[in-house]
Amino acid sequence: MVLSVDARAAESEPPDPPSEAAIAHPLREDIRLLGRVLGDTVRRQEGSTMFDVVERIRRTAIRFRRSGDHDAREELARLVDGLDIESAISVVRAFTYFSHLSNIAEDRHHNRRHRQRLLRGEPPGEGSLALAVARMKEQGVTCDELAAALRTVAISPVLTAHPTEVQRKSILDRHMAIARLLADRGRADLTDDELSRNDEALRREVTTLWQTRMMRQVKVTVRDEIDNTLAFYKSTFLSELPHLYAAAEDLLDREMPLAEPWRLPPVLRMGSWVGGDRDGNPFVDRDVLVYAVGAQARLILNHYLEQVHALGAELSVSLGMAHVSDELRALAEAAPDATSRRADEPYRRALVGIYARLAATLERLCNVHPARPPAGVAPPYGHARELVVDLEVIRASLVAHRGEDLVSGRLRALSHAVQAFEFNLAAVDLRQNSVVHERVVAELSHFAGAPIDYADASEEERVAWLIAELGSMRPLVSPFAEYSDETKSELAILSAARSLQSAFGPEALPHYVISMTRSVSDLLEACLLLREAGLFEPHHPRALTMRVIPLFETISDLRSCGETTEQFFRVPGVLDMIATAWGGVFEVMLGYSDSNKDGGFLTSTWELYKAEVQLADVCKRYGVVLSLFHGRGGSVGRGGGSTYRAIVAQPSGAVSGSIRITEQGEVIASKYSDKEIAFRNLETLLAATLEATLVESETRSDADVFRAVMERLSERAYRAYRALVYETPGFTDYFRQATPISEISELKLGSRPASRKPSGRIEDLRAIPWVFSWAQSRVLLPGWYGFGSAVKEWLDEEPSGRATLRRMYGRWPFFQTLVANLEMVLAKSDLSLAEKYAELVHDAGLRTKVFGRISDEHALTEAAVIDIVGGGLLASNPALRQSIRSRVPYIDPLNHLQVELLKRYRAGKKGERIERGIHLSINGIAAGLRNSG
Repeated sequence: MVLSVDARAAESEPPDPPSEAAIAHPLREDIRLLGRVLGDTVRRQEGSTMFDVVERIRRTAIRFRRSGDHDAREELARLVDGLDIESAISVVRAFTYFSHLSNIAEDRHHNRRHRQRLLRGEPPGEGSLALAVARMKEQGVTCDELAAALRTVAISPVLTAHPTEVQRKSILDRHMAIARLLADRGRADLTDDELSRNDEALRREVTTLWQTRMMRQVKVTVRDEIDNTLAFYKSTFLSELPHLYAAAEDLLDREMPLAEPWRLPPVLRMGSWVGGDRDGNPFVDRDVLVYAVGAQARLILNHYLEQVHALGAELSVSLGMAHVSDELRALAEAAPDATSRRADEPYRRALVGIYARLAATLERLCNVHPARPPAGVAPPYGHARELVVDLEVIRASLVAHRGEDLVSGRLRALSHAVQAFEFNLAAVDLRQNSVVHERVVAELSHFAGAPIDYADASEEERVAWLIAELGSMRPLVSPFAEYSDETKSELAILSAARSLQSAFGPEALPHYVISMTRSVSDLLEACLLLREAGLFEPHHPRALTMRVIPLFETISDLRSCGETTEQFFRVPGVLDMIATAWGGVFEVMLGYSDSNKDGGFLTSTWELYKAEVQLADVCKRYGVVLSLFHGRGGSVGRGGGSTYRAIVAQPSGAVSGSIRITEQGEVIASKYSDKEIAFRNLETLLAATLEATLVESETRSDADVFRAVMERLSERAYRAYRALVYETPGFTDYFRQATPISEISELKLGSRPASRKPSGRIEDLRAIPWVFSWAQSRVLLPGWYGFGSAVKEWLDEEPSGRATLRRMYGRWPFFQTLVANLEMVLAKSDLSLAEKYAELVHDAGLRTKVFGRISDEHALTEAAVIDIVGGGLLASNPALRQSIRSRVPYIDPLNHLQVELLKRYRAGKKGERIERGIHLSINGIAAGLRNSG
């Protein structure tokens, strides 16, 4: 058959995109399937009566959400309020597991949709490297310019432990098994027998879930958190980070080819706070730090050993079939391999030698032997670069002798892995609060007989003494002094850091973050303590192998961060130290969580933006490269939302190829437990950083006008937020009674206490449980409060301002991201449910006053957002809107049950079972909301 020209053209065009209903249909089918399996499990495990109770609650909740039937709302309340504790626990577990299973189905759906878009040849989507490359080409970025930029790019997702991470590893393992089974069902060639076996396996996994304890019986330790974090490397990072490097090279070879094939430098490396972050966590000590670094090294070295062994099995190339390079021949000859059967297989012999050197490296660094002994004795590697060189010898020899096809698989992945992970897997950051440093330095100076009362000295006096002390070779620490436990612990950790750097290299522990940095003395105190540990030698800047990083967290500290940074640069020797020891890069961390708790969502977001502008200007004037470290959380109240949008919305010059971002424990599982989703999240980090560095996104012609409007909005939002949270008498009592903060503080979730100090003040409460508590009660106040009042007041003064706000939304990535995050938070909040939590407040007058203000502000904010976007909430994001709409009916019963259980618990009906019910409801609501802490 011969096609006409028109017919051929029509056939080559991509089909029309499917409707929203068609897109959502497979997801609904997966959720129905898992729901049926869960329902059958509940019936078998708990009996038909309990199944009927769960089903009635489910149908009633759906009826209310779908039709707004208030009688259904009252019926739902009666159903859950009348349950005895054992029945309540069963209902909570059922709805919690339904949220878990829905999340699995949704993740599977995202993967399916991504593959369908690729198969249909749709244009690359937001956050993809293909779109970033296309945008760079549109703006005239040349191949050489991109290559030069990549040589300076440094991206690091930093994994943290999270006090609100509520999933046990045993539960996550079952989730991953169910996800694999669900993916298997997507195959078009499944036989009836295979489908039947899949059904059986699904039932088996869900039954195992039901019979597995969901919550921890004992409080998690820091070592548990370290082990849990390392599990994600085994499941995804070890495979997907090298995969990303290879995919990026292939894309660039197609779209922006160089004379030689692209060889991507190690632009993306992992970081970790788990085991090194001791700010407010007394359980992080020297032994924990040593364990963290050692466990990471053991994991990555064993991975290399496994891959080298497997590569040896694959590279069976014989000298009789192909020639090899002289370098490869020498590598083979140096191997401790006397086996005659491999005499003509030089690649295998070379890999036997590499394996033996890696085994010796594992023994030297970790004092353990590999499960598979080496063929002989070989010297350990001194650094991962030596292993990279050996692998390059193998690659070059294969390419030079018609073995190009043998390079693109395991060898390529292993080479990229060694460049990305080296021998330490991830850089462990040390972090401590500046107040602790101040106390330690004061104690050291006192015992040393310093001519200054450091604790009572002014900032000027402190800085002068610190500068003089840093220029001296005299140590402050005395072996004869009886220091406090706090000081001894700090000195022990820094001493361990020096030993670990000596063994594993500076890249194992390259950063020292100072929480609550407020002044130059905070930075110099850290330098002095590093000197006492032997990590900083006066007059030899290159000896400072740990980069000191200020963390600006409060609104006032963000506003003065530029001035603080400039004063630090003016300290004699600091610029030389930055140039020589830190490669000309000064890193600054910005705190999203505490700035939000301090000033509210809008003001925090705006002050962070302005802080970046300040810092970029100061660093530019002093010839220093700025590197920003964003302390973002999963929730919008802690800087969460779309990572891609957050990065590309940075002010011009604030990224410059270098960025670090915390990945909170609360969202690590959802972002990195599935290989495909993990790959896309890592790809997004790379794509967004390249776009923010090389593609101009801000509209300069409107910049001054837009920033002036944001300044005025921020002032008004700040007043509204502070007036409620810090100036309303009794607000702290309202918060503690109308949210499950007290019960969250008692959970065996993380190793870190909920408060920095043993007080009831909001100022002393850590930002994470603050945000998490508001999410549980469905207020999500930290993610929106103050925006509505700010917009209303400004529009009252500027009647024509509505057009300006809409122009800001249409043309300014920063404001687009801000409004998109507001939409998501508002869509997840529910003031009618929040009112039920407000009923827990004893003082009726306080309850009416505070909840009334929250309700009024919520209405103002929702109206303002809808007016700006020109449609309903999430009208431009139908997938997210549908996701929230489908999951909310299954969260509602958990909220009702949580309120009822809190009433009983606080009325004195305490005990292990009711506590368990409350804890399970917290788990379920967090799972349903997904990013809530």
